[in-house]
Amino acid sequence: MSSKIAVVTGAGGGMGSAITARLIQDNFHVVALDLNAGSLEKLKGAFPIDVTTFQVDLTSADKIAEVFKNIKAKFGGVDALVNNAGDCFMSEFPNIPAAEFDKQMAVNFSSAFYCSQESVKLMLERPGIKKIVNISSNGAYNFDVFDPPHYRASKAAMDTLTKDLARRYATEGICVNSIAPAMTESPLFKVLSDEILKKAISQMPRGAAMKPDEIAAWVGFLISSAGDVSSGNVIILNQGRDVR
Repeated sequence: MSSKIAVVTGAGGGMGSAITARLIQDNFHVVALDLNAGSLEKLKGAFPIDVTTFQVDLTSADKIAEVFKNIKAKFGGVDALVNNAGDCFMSEFPNIPAAEFDKQMAVNFSSAFYCSQESVKLMLERPGIKKIVNISSNGAYNFDVFDPPHYRASKAAMDTLTKDLARRYATEGICVNSIAPAMTESPLFKVLSDEILKKAISQMPRGAAMKPDEIAAWVGFLISSAGDVSSGNVIILNQGRDVR
């Protein structure tokens, strides 16, 4: 088993499983967190030695704290965290129910906040350079695309957290960056109507959505030693779509 430990949230989804595979390729043991037990079973089946799974509600600070207590007991610490868990709820302003707003912020932002809190505590006890990578969205910056405002706000909050933690822990050797992809193939496509999906993909310069393993490669780069000098950055991946 690798001596380096990476925690990936939302690890059972399309993007999460691609990130998990990439980090295993880069010799990390991955602690996979997800709410979906079936997705975690598939991940464990694909990587029986290199993955440890925890089914957890990532909107609960208490449940997250309990998981990280187990991680510390089993592995001693954390070297990398990828806050990948996310969802997109499609009600439009001004008709967004309060419960949907709260859930959107909880899934996309609060989960990253709580996991970062717990990870930093363990990272401060680890030698060398540690990494946090937050999976944000191009939708936080491009207002020509379809994203609803509570989704945009949750991702923008994540990027502010990125910058704060990067500055706060620079001298402790914790690098924190965001990756903000545009249209990427994922189960989130299922929440879009065919019309919106077709329009969004047509706006991509190459006429196709990006692939999860392409985003995972950027995660791998930032977590590798090549990313040791990068912190506090929001890296926008969109095939050059928004260049003006």
